[in-house]
Amino acid sequence: MLFERAVRPWLFRRDAEYAHEWTLARLGRMSRATKAVLKSRYAVSDPVTVFGVRFPNRVGLAAGMDKNGLALRAWPAMGFGFVEVGTVTWHAQPGNEKPRVFRQPEREAIVNRMGFNNFGAAALARRLSLYKREIPLGISLGKSKVTPLDGAVEDYRRSFEVLREYGDYFAVNVSSPNTPGLRELQEKSHLDGILAELKGGPPVLVKIAPDLSDSAIAGLLEVCTARGVAGIIATNTTIVHDGPTGGLSGAPLGPRAREVVSFVHKESGLPIIGVGGIMSTADAHRMLDAGASLIQLYTGFVYHGPALVRGCARGHR
Repeated sequence: MLFERAVRPWLFRRDAEYAHEWTLARLGRMSRATKAVLKSRYAVSDPVTVFGVRFPNRVGLAAGMDKNGLALRAWPAMGFGFVEVGTVTWHAQPGNEKPRVFRQPEREAIVNRMGFNNFGAAALARRLSLYKREIPLGISLGKSKVTPLDGAVEDYRRSFEVLREYGDYFAVNVSSPNTPGLRELQEKSHLDGILAELKGGPPVLVKIAPDLSDSAIAGLLEVCTARGVAGIIATNTTIVHDGPTGGLSGAPLGPRAREVVSFVHKESGLPIIGVGGIMSTADAHRMLDAGASLIQLYTGFVYHGPALVRGCARGHR
């Protein structure tokens, strides 16, 4: 395939974060003609309605790839049935020191410690006000690094308020390992306070870590059910690995991500967006069989390009 033979080798000779930013910049300037050609090749129609939202197909782009919504018009052309922007925080922030993204090609994995680098919720709202949605849009919300844990509720609420009208669903990210203390917000008392404030808008989902015990996940699900959460995103990256400090994504995460999806499905019956280690059509099948209603790609897309999106979307039929 062209991507794996030519595009990926060229990108992989560059620093991982530089390659990411270079690609986003060019996707953001994609011409209508190029978009039409790509769409004719990669778009798949296999509609499904989940938590009240109709998706053209089950395959979405995970948060983190296009944090600031710079390439929103390109993703439908590559076959995605939805896209999740962010994670965005109330305060604009540069993220952690570089280098902070590390490929592991021999394992088909990536380790990142980005730290929610983004332009801030207000800037994203301005950009989204100019964007006509072609596919459903999810918006991932996180806590600003400068905000203490006891101010997290207000931080999430402010971002939600300014972005409320632009998202088809919102994801509460309390599971990134790269913001100090953030994962403490998965605890019942913290999470309950956040969810209590995110009302009166599109469906709200909660994104959880793969490193939680079953009992911790069960406690979190109790809060989500009580607060009327629309679904769960499982999972974020894992800190259980031997590489550089940061969250690991890609093939090694797949088995644990599916375990968490299966547990959430059996324990709660809530709709699930399954993400983690989907590197092939077979992996997509496994995730859906585990109980996911939708799936998201990130590292799989980095390694295999839009052909993987098309294959996963077609594979369900």
